[in-house]
Order: sequence, then C-alpha cells, then structure tokens
Amino acid sequence: MTRSDAKTGGHGALMDNVYRGQRHIYDFTRKYYLFGRDTLIAGLEASPGSTVLEVACGTGRNLAKIGRRWPGVRLYGLDISTAMLKSARKAVGEEAKLGLGDACGFDPAQVFDEAEGDIGFDRIVLSYSLSMIPDWKGALDHTASQLAPGGALHVVDFGDLGGLPRPLAALLRRWLAKFHVSTRDTLPAAARNVARARGMGIVSRRGPLGYYQLHVLTAYARPGSV
Repeated sequence: MTRSDAKTGGHGALMDNVYRGQRHIYDFTRKYYLFGRDTLIAGLEASPGSTVLEVACGTGRNLAKIGRRWPGVRLYGLDISTAMLKSARKAVGEEAKLGLGDACGFDPAQVFDEAEGDIGFDRIVLSYSLSMIPDWKGALDHTASQLAPGGALHVVDFGDLGGLPRPLAALLRRWLAKFHVSTRDTLPAAARNVARARGMGIVSRRGPLGYYQLHVLTAYARPGSV
C-alpha cells in the first residue's frame, strides 16, 4: 500500500494515475475550458492575515493567483493526489502550507501539523473539484464545516450546460468522463441544503450558457465577534 492509499484510499491512487503525467500540461490545457476560476478568486475579498484554504488544490495554480491577488493572506492547500502536490509545491514554494488529504474527511490540524483546524478558515475554495469527487455532497458539507465564524466557502464547477447545443453538451460530458469528471447538475440544490442545515447564507450564480456555476456559502459571525 502506498502512502497515498494509506491516507486517502483508492481515490487518491486513481487521481495519481490520472494526473501523474498530465500534471505537467494541466494548467496549459485547462485554461481553455475551466472558466469562472478567476471570477471566484476576484470575489474572495480576503484580508491580509486571513487564512485561505483550497481543497483539492491540484497544481497550485489557484493558490498562486490568490496570493498575488490578495497579498498578505495565509495560504493552505490540500489534495488527494501526491502527484498533483508535487506540481503545487513548485507553483507556490514556501508561500503556502500543503498537505495530503481527502476532501470528504480531512482534519486540518493533522494535514497541516498545526492547530488551525481548531478555529477554521476565513476562506475556502473548491474549484472544479466536486465534479471529480465520488462523494461530492459529503465533501461539500465537510468542507463547509471547516469555516471560521464569518468565513466563506467559494465553489466553482461545471454547470448544467443547458445553454449549449445538446450534441456539444453530450460530447463534453463524454470527454470529461475520460478523466473521471462528472458535471454536478444538482449542485445548486445540494449547496442550498448544506447552507440551510448549517445556518449559513448562500449566494449562487449561473455562468453563461450554464457552462459553470458559482456558489458562496457564508458562516455567520458569532454575536459580539469582530
């Protein structure tokens, strides 16, 4: 059993197999169809000193951009793939703490070897990751539980593709399936359910042609907190 298997189970090994070679060209190719990521980053409104975690950080592309767009934030990233974490370390260097973990049940204190998990994160990002996670609803709920009071979970992923011609949408879905990616058409309802169950606010946005969707779940600040 590999280290990845021991910590993250079979899905980690699957992701390693899928991206061990692709990680070298991932960012170059994905920029042509992973839309909405930079819109998410621009909307983080992260203050200097605040903690920003990306769950399923992949190559570290988003973390590096977040660091440039919101200077002074404390960056964290976790991924289920050891192969992807190698690329992420090259992208962010010492600017972020990285760790191996499963989005469905990670413990920040263990992943990052510190007590950060005791207070939660000010911003958490899920960028085109739920469409790759088998238990994506569990991952969404667990990630939301890691927010600090007043913190916000920002989610971007494929939408329902409803505005695309049906043949094109079907072709895209088949192509994505080759990479173990499935569009989450019920994500809007799932996000609302998590927000309702956890007493959070939610704002959702449907991208052009339904190609992508954005959701922001906000944990209300405790009374008397600054």
